[in-house]
Parts: sequence; structure tokens; C-alpha cells
Amino acid sequence: MSEILVKNAQTVLTMNDAGQELSGVDIRVKDGKIAEIGRGLESSGAVIEASECVVTPGLVNTHHHLYQTLTRAVPGGQDALLFGWLKTLYPIWARFGPEEMYVSAQIGLAELALSGCSMSSDHLYLYPGGASLDDTIHAAHEVGLRFHPTRGAMSIGESDGGLPPDSLVEKEAAILEDCIRVIDRFHDAREGAMVRVGVAPCSPFSVSRELMRDAALLARDKGVMLHTHLAENDEDIAYSEAQFGCRPGQYAEDLGWTGDDVWHAHCVKLDAQEIDLFSKSGTGVAHCPCSNCRLGSGIAPVRQMRDAGVKVGLGVDGSASNDAGLLIDEARQAMLLQRVSRGADAMSAREALWIATRGGAEVLGRPDCGQITVGKRADLALWDVSGIEAAGSWDKAAILLAGPRRVRHLLVEGRPVVRDFQIATFDLSEAIVKQNRLALRLAETI
Repeated sequence: MSEILVKNAQTVLTMNDAGQELSGVDIRVKDGKIAEIGRGLESSGAVIEASECVVTPGLVNTHHHLYQTLTRAVPGGQDALLFGWLKTLYPIWARFGPEEMYVSAQIGLAELALSGCSMSSDHLYLYPGGASLDDTIHAAHEVGLRFHPTRGAMSIGESDGGLPPDSLVEKEAAILEDCIRVIDRFHDAREGAMVRVGVAPCSPFSVSRELMRDAALLARDKGVMLHTHLAENDEDIAYSEAQFGCRPGQYAEDLGWTGDDVWHAHCVKLDAQEIDLFSKSGTGVAHCPCSNCRLGSGIAPVRQMRDAGVKVGLGVDGSASNDAGLLIDEARQAMLLQRVSRGADAMSAREALWIATRGGAEVLGRPDCGQITVGKRADLALWDVSGIEAAGSWDKAAILLAGPRRVRHLLVEGRPVVRDFQIATFDLSEAIVKQNRLALRLAETI
């Protein structure tokens, strides 16, 4: 693999254990790793001039539903709460197939890349029309992002008291069988892996207790991580108490869904006891501030989680509930929401950026990523701070307060994914045309 030298970086926010911020340094990348950091470095490879850039680790997205990029701003769901929003969109998603899954993943991952994201998880829990997890994995390979797809599932349809229509649920034996298939085919446990597969029943209100328990056993047998939605809003809490006789945290613990190999999305309504449980068990949280605002779910107690030692990363959530996929905006929103709920000193711009990088890597079990340190993976985001967004800023490194929303360069495993503000790995314009054509076709069938 050829070398790349990032030259004369204005500021490097390392996110290393010491929290170092370096000025005027070079970063030499070789064989997918950070090989050297210092001044006056030389390389036989390509040189990226970074004198007007703040360099951060690539951002890490810990929760997404990539297929939803095809159903942004659907009129019937624009002003609905979570359960009503789902009921509006389920019939549309039921008409998807492999092409819809592939193209929507392309678009969603490209949007993430342009916002500085180098690694993303995805929670795909419905498989209509012959679609499979393979469709999104192939899209991620083309885009070039590090990818943590999770094999989601729904098994309780409306006729059995669940929320999703019966047409979108699967038999539980088939779900577990396909989990084994995709893990055996795609999961890579090695350091520097570009694909790691997780197991992710959709939510406590769309699968059985038995599937939750069996999924946890399967994942641990295979050595992969577990993911689901939990405590997203008041409706979610009420459902858990009515159906299971306990709060979501207790339900999760009873079924083996806590531990350092588990991360839960949203967790807006965790109480103090549940936060303590997550801290002691090493359970991670994917905080999705924009989606939580969009659906009116509330403000997650992130300050309390962080103070208690809970691992917290950021997620854009599905593009039908955001309706964007810009991870840098999630970092800013996370900072602002903690301030509006707890005061201006509740979260700094640098802490929010740490959550978006190192924090996300920790949630996904990737100690090889999320920081700019010799020996770690070469996932680097270069933010050009010479433009209007940062003009007049006294602290160019405080990019969440005054900085660009689009990355100038993005390296993933030492390979350019974004070059001079443009996707470098595939024809994005062609994919956008396909996406709009598919969205129009879906809208015409409503």
C-alpha cells in the first residue's frame, strides 16, 4: 500500500489518552496505519497540504438505518411521534428490494463521509423483496468506509400484538440462521477490519423475549457485538412496563443484553438506576440527538451518563427520522442539547468532538480507531478552516462552534474517500440520480 503524508497540519486534535493537540506537524500514513507524527517528515508517497486544516480522527457513527435515505421528509411522517411515524413508513419500506437497499446505503454512507465520518454502523431490520444485509455491505465496500452492519430483525407482527405489519416480520429460526450466514461470510475480527457484523433484533416491541435471549447467546458464541433500540421515548417505557412488567434496563439485563459487547440506541429515558447498570456492565449508548429532537423523544441524559462512566458515541439514526445524515451536525447538536438542559458549561466543543470520534470507537469495540496515535488506523478527517464558517474564530480547533460542516479530505485505512470536498471512490452524481428515481417510483405507489 502506498504512503500518504499529511503535511503542516495547522492543528491536530489527537483524541489520545493525554488529549494532546499538536500544531504544525506532519502525519505519515503507511499500510493503513499512522506510521509517524512529527515535523519535517518525508515520504515517497502523495502529499496532502494541511496548513489550513484542523485534523481530527475520522468521526464514528454508532447508529443508522441507511435504507431510510430513500424516505426522507415523507409528508405523513413529518410531524408524527415514534410509533405513528413507524406505522406511516412501514408500508412504504415493504416495497423495497435489493436495489433500494444498495443505492440508499451508497447515498447514506457518502453523506456521512462528506461530514467527516470514517466508520459507521448500520441497523438493517427488514428484508423485503429479496433484500439482504449483503446489499449494504457491498455498498460500503464501494464507498470505502469502515462498516459495522448489524443483522436486525422483526418477528412479532400486528396480528400477534406487535407494531410492524405481518409482511415485514420473519420466522425466528430463519433470522438466527441468516445471522450465522452473514457472520460467517463477512465478519472480520482482526485489527484494522473494514467489516464487522453484529446481531441486532430491532426492538423489544417487535421481537419476542426468546429471540432477544437467543440472539445474545448466538452473538457471544460467535464473538460479535449486540445492538438494539432501548428506552427511546415515553411510549417505549410505557410499552415495556405494560408488556414486561419492568423498565427497559431491567428487561435488557434479564435477557443478557448488558455488557461491553452491547450497545443500545437512543436511551433517552434511562433513569439513574439504569445509567448505573450500564456503567458497571460496560454497556454502550448510541446518542442520536437530531433524531431525538425530530421525533420529540426528549433530551438524553448524556451528561449524567458520561459522569457515571457510560460509554457514549453518536448516531445520525435513520434518514427518515433526522432527516439528514451529517455526523458533524450530531456532534454540535449533542453539545447544544446538554447545554440547554444543564447549562452552558455542561459540555464543551472538544468533549462533544471526543464523543464523536474516540467515544464512538469505544462503543463499537474498536481500540484501533478513533485517535491519531502512531500504530492506530489511518482514519483522518481534514477540516479546512480557511473559509467563511471559521472566519474570525479565535480558536480554529473549536470546529463545532465555528467551523466547516463538510470535510476537505477524508482518509479511511489510509485511502482517500473524500478529496477536495468530493467523494473520490465512486460516481456520486449517478447514485443521486438513481436514488431520486427510486424515491419517485415509491411515492407514485402510495
